[in-house]
Amino acid sequence: MLDVLTSPWALVALFVLLAYTTEAMTGFGSIVIALSLSALVLPLSQLMPVLVPLNLLLSGYMSLRYRRLVDWRLLLTGILPMMALGTLAGFLARPALGHGAQWLFGALVVAFSVRELWRLHRATAVAAHGPLWSRFWMLMAGLTHGLFASGGPLLVYALSGVQLDKSRFRATLVLVWFSLNLLLTVGFLLDGALLAQWPHLLALVPVVVLGILLGEALHHRVDERRFRQVLFSVLLLAGLALLIR
Repeated sequence: MLDVLTSPWALVALFVLLAYTTEAMTGFGSIVIALSLSALVLPLSQLMPVLVPLNLLLSGYMSLRYRRLVDWRLLLTGILPMMALGTLAGFLARPALGHGAQWLFGALVVAFSVRELWRLHRATAVAAHGPLWSRFWMLMAGLTHGLFASGGPLLVYALSGVQLDKSRFRATLVLVWFSLNLLLTVGFLLDGALLAQWPHLLALVPVVVLGILLGEALHHRVDERRFRQVLFSVLLLAGLALLIR
């Protein structure tokens, strides 16, 4: 029997279920949630080759379904060039971080959680950026994505000045994650990390599907603002735990 059914992979399965239920409900956060909580029980080097390919299921499905809503000009001339460059740099820098990767990831999760909780409390909007500053944050988002597959918080921040309706914004971002996570998956395949974790990846596929179904069922039944408050509070605690381990 696969050890995904035993600790610590049983806990990872629960965290993946929470992460994909959340993403199906709110449209964000599958990897950063799953990785933040799972890093409490397993090293990032074992988790990323599992969690990144899993995201291709959701992002690939949504990219295909909503492809007509994608802002191709923003995607191809703005987001992807900067984020792909940053992602490649982050992926190549991962081995040099060693044990510092966990601390750096914990600091990123804490900063992200505090910012989101503050925004929810104050109901504030992020100020718009100029073009050059937006591109800088896109590059930084790519760097964090290459390091931890968690570029979402910084990319949303980088795009705060971009005028897109909610549906086009989501469709464009989903295709970003599919493209970059496909790039990372190829990297994990080439360096052997994906093959080493292949049984865990296959065993967690049904958990992802269940999370998507649950999220869609709960989408209109749960107060999203209250849910986000609870979720980011949990992530804040997880980030702090990573910092002091």
